[in-house]
Amino acid sequence: MRDIAKEVYDKMKIGGTAWIRPVTAKGDTLDSFQGALDNAKRLAEEGLINIEKVQRQADGLIEAIRILRLS
Repeated sequence: MRDIAKEVYDKMKIGGTAWIRPVTAKGDTLDSFQGALDNAKRLAEEGLINIEKVQRQADGLIEAIRILRLS
């Protein structure tokens, strides 16, 4: 599984914010996207990002994550 959080982080500028969402053109599904929060949490633990918001569907599945790049 690809690390969507790291891909988005690499494209961001310091101080920038972005939404991490599954990209169907790259083969992402809502089910496969659920691990993206774990990857984002690892980046947050390293002090690279701040997780600002986790957007969930009514059934609890994560559909988007908003992050702020710190360094």
